[in-house]
Amino acid sequence: MSTNISQSLLPEFDMEMANTRKTLERVPEGRGDFRPHPKSMTLARLAGHLGEIPTWALTTLAQDELNMSGGGVGATMTSRQATLDQFDADRAKARAALAAISDADMMKTWTLKAGDRVVLAMPRVAVFRGFVMNHMIHHRAQLGVYLRMNDVAVPSIYGPSADEGNM
Repeated sequence: MSTNISQSLLPEFDMEMANTRKTLERVPEGRGDFRPHPKSMTLARLAGHLGEIPTWALTTLAQDELNMSGGGVGATMTSRQATLDQFDADRAKARAALAAISDADMMKTWTLKAGDRVVLAMPRVAVFRGFVMNHMIHHRAQLGVYLRMNDVAVPSIYGPSADEGNM
């Protein structure tokens, strides 16, 4: 029996979403305005953005294109629990969509636009891995630095952290 594309991605999806949730669980309340540099996002914006990425998975899996010309700032964490609740709900929907999608649909071209300008166009599976999963991992690492700078224990992700010596 051959494994299709979505079935091969589900273990990675589950692991990365669990690691992201574990990191979001550590976001301290009352420090939302913290930013390590004037060009950096605030802690509340970074946590909110990380929490909304499962909706990007849904968009990638359910639509053939996204036009970002509408702008918008995106999610900002108002409370850790609200961010976790939304993350959990969206993660479950995204997982169901991933489990159900066909190989043919994963190989269709997916396009990101800004108005009439094509930002990227590539197979949906590549967008899912790069625009969704790798993007989430990138911001999760940033959030780990923010946690460290706020003296919050950084969770073990791929191996022990300085705060958690064992897995």
